Amino acid sequence: MKKIFMNFTGILIAASLIASCSKGVNTMTTNSVFPKGTLGPKEIFTGTTWVNMLHTDKEKVFDTQVYDVRFEPSTRTHWHSHPGGQILLITSGQGYYQEKGKKAQLLKPGDVVAIPPDIVHWHGATPKSEFIHVGMSTKVHLGPAKWFGPVTDSEYSEATSVH
Repeated sequence: MKKIFMNFTGILIAASLIASCSKGVNTMTTNSVFPKGTLGPKEIFTGTTWVNMLHTDKEKVFDTQVYDVRFEPSTRTHWHSHPGGQILLITSGQGYYQEKGKKAQLLKPGDVVAIPPDIVHWHGATPKSEFIHVGMSTKVHLGPAKWFGPVTDSEYSEATSVH
């Protein structure tokens, strides 16, 4: 079952982002309200990603980091968890979210996923679609994401065969 986070701030952010993005899903969408960013590190992604840090909270006011991540088809994060949790706002393309030990969920523009603290998971693009999300790491004072290694090709194939 998808964990959905919807409070007033989340609704405003999601509505603003979704209104700015294309409603259709193409095999290679490039719709994002944010610039492409820089190449994501190969140590935590399988495939090519572009990451744009939107808010790093250097002033430690909000205890939240916000980033736009663009995944090329079949690209995915490694297994990881966030000590303070993570929220994903899907803005373009199609992708997957999977918690360790559970079935993968197909994600589309407008979906919002609230990931509780310390839940081991991965997310990324389908084989035929680029995937873009705005991610928010919450309670960052608890520490950075913990990384547990790549999602294997077998794990990814199993996830994609369900949808």
